[in-house]
Amino acid sequence: MDHEMEVLRPPESKDKLRRFVGGNLGVRVPDIRVCGHHDAPMDYLWYAYSADFAPMRNKHPQALLEGVTRRVGMNADCVVWANRAGGKTQLAAVASLLEGLFKPGCQTRILAGSLAQSGRMFGYLRNFVQQRFGEHLDGKLLKESCRFLNGSAVEVLSQSARSVRGQHVQKLRCDEVELFDIDVFDAAKFIVQGNDRQVAAMELLSTMHRPYGLMRQVIDDAVENDVPIFKWCVWEVIERCTQERSCSRCPLNDDCGGKARRARGYLRIDDVISQMRRSSRNGFEAEMLCLRPNMANAVFAEFDEREHVRPVGYDASLPLYRAMDFGFTNPFVCLWIQVDGDVVRVIDEYVQKKKIIAEHAGVVKQRTPCEEAQVAGTFVDPAGRARNGVTGTGEVKVLADFGIQCRYRTSEILEGLEQVRAKVRAGDGQSRLVIDPRCTRLIKAMACYHYPESGGELPEKDGENDHLIDALRYFFVNYNQSKPARCGNY
Repeated sequence: MDHEMEVLRPPESKDKLRRFVGGNLGVRVPDIRVCGHHDAPMDYLWYAYSADFAPMRNKHPQALLEGVTRRVGMNADCVVWANRAGGKTQLAAVASLLEGLFKPGCQTRILAGSLAQSGRMFGYLRNFVQQRFGEHLDGKLLKESCRFLNGSAVEVLSQSARSVRGQHVQKLRCDEVELFDIDVFDAAKFIVQGNDRQVAAMELLSTMHRPYGLMRQVIDDAVENDVPIFKWCVWEVIERCTQERSCSRCPLNDDCGGKARRARGYLRIDDVISQMRRSSRNGFEAEMLCLRPNMANAVFAEFDEREHVRPVGYDASLPLYRAMDFGFTNPFVCLWIQVDGDVVRVIDEYVQKKKIIAEHAGVVKQRTPCEEAQVAGTFVDPAGRARNGVTGTGEVKVLADFGIQCRYRTSEILEGLEQVRAKVRAGDGQSRLVIDPRCTRLIKAMACYHYPESGGELPEKDGENDHLIDALRYFFVNYNQSKPARCGNY
């Protein structure tokens, strides 16, 4: 008697999906949001799975992440930012298997920062198939690909632009995006296409290791383009802490604050304690708590948005300064700064490319919140004295024609950086630098300005962040110096 293949029915709710995955794959997917601003891993899995089932979206609109419920007709792109050992790779393998089982004709590709990482995800999928679903395969289970009887397929792509180009698939899962080659990443953006049965989806998964890395840009772009971001940390995936453990004696208590009492994850508490003890504080915050990326190679390693960023509007009782860095292909930068006692307050910024200095002058005057005569000083790049190759005249001269008198002082880069550092964190441990949230580009530059990976005393000039920092250091090297700054007089 021929063996009759089991007929699989797609789970119709988030809870049924969770039970299907647990019962058939032995994977317990945490479904509790422990941190108020985070998501549960199950939120991501349901989002990825339900994207192609319109009746499920209509029947269970609250099952998707609040605020990002996808409108019918849009793609199902998303970003997953999670901790080390947070289950990202395994969950992505589960999502790929579900597509193979329940979405006929769906073409899924796996692309990771390294071939070994791609192999990890496909290894999970291969084990799932071998355990339970081998009869649903069309042909052999290969090392880097498998096909299902319903016409769907999952394959691994190598980390090369040549491998990616020419592909046209419905689903692409990019694991450990932080490690991607930028050319491969750019090529991958064009390969997903929807069809009559499946919507296109490019999923980007990673821990954020570096403030200036690719994952930081992915998050910024996702926020700007309203792409859903699913974020969780160790508290969403840690095992439930019982009353047998004392919070007051637990090494995790300062960070946990009782969160593990509400957790329903799988990561052993003792393992997390060991990881914390083995790692630096910087590394633990980045890799496990997902608070901020590792700042070890950052120029301003002690800059922390939670401390240094808060609203600081213009105060007419305080003197106002401006600091500028010139550019055309590179950005022109102007910062508006006030000083209250010994606290430096950056209250506004203007950053713009490919405009001549006369256009910038008009914007600067218009955005300055007081009369030009009341500006205490405009500090600029000394190179602005020279004739500009684009305009044929010096920036300082053009600004003077608009009534903006500039001051400048020649200084070494390290001199200015040290003065900025002293305000970020002084020798007494205090911070005396505040940046208004509207200064988004400067805030990003403070976190992303870094030393070359190969080492060196001078920071890397990346064409973006360095210009914001240059403007800031022009302020510091000119402000309140014993030697008068030079003025441009014409």
